[in-house]
Amino acid sequence: MNFNPFSLAGKTILVTGASSGIGRTTALACDRMGAAVVASGRDSERLEETFNLLETQPKCQVTADLTHNDDIDKLLSSLPPLDGAVLCAGNSTTLPLQFGTREKFDGMFDINFFAPVELLRLMYKKKVLKKGASVVLIASIGGTHSFMPGNGVYGASKAALNAVMKYAAREYASRKVRVNSICPGMVDTPLIHRGTITEEQLAEDAKRYPLGRYGQPEDIANGAIYLLSDASSWLTGHDLVIDGGFSI
Repeated sequence: MNFNPFSLAGKTILVTGASSGIGRTTALACDRMGAAVVASGRDSERLEETFNLLETQPKCQVTADLTHNDDIDKLLSSLPPLDGAVLCAGNSTTLPLQFGTREKFDGMFDINFFAPVELLRLMYKKKVLKKGASVVLIASIGGTHSFMPGNGVYGASKAALNAVMKYAAREYASRKVRVNSICPGMVDTPLIHRGTITEEQLAEDAKRYPLGRYGQPEDIANGAIYLLSDASSWLTGHDLVIDGGFSI
């Protein structure tokens, strides 16, 4: 008897930010679990790389910058009815609050908050999300469970996203649409290797995690699989912390 409550077979899942990092890994994990994946991202070349790795049919790719309303409309018009979505597109920065100008906050909120919230709002309003669908927002422990110097601008955007998740979960429950978030600790993706923090500083920082390492994109993707699957059918409005024990 092949019983697997974590299977995504027969489900159609949208993954944004699928051109790299957590988004790409999540798209590939959904594919391996049997889902038909709609992969979206800003970088068409890297998105094509993700698309070519997907095996489950039908599959679809849509290049879109979700900070632009026209691109959100393009994505929405391309979407089939969805059983789930993982909204991974986002950015990060390390910036002391004294340098956190309105422009810096606006830029971070446009990508990390307004873009996914607008997409979520319209997917629900236009009934792209099927009854019983599951939406996963990628938030962060920064701003919700851990408050480290230099994380204020980034953390505020993710804290706001996490708050909207809870309101959406409450309001969308009338259609049995579940909304949850994942709050990762530091995850080893290209975002953290841009030179803002040295490799030596990263290695030293990783020692502060009780499990002795940063997360890998697979750690977050596996959490998303759980939240998308029928195994979590009685779970909504929850922020799932995956941080190697850092927040304790």
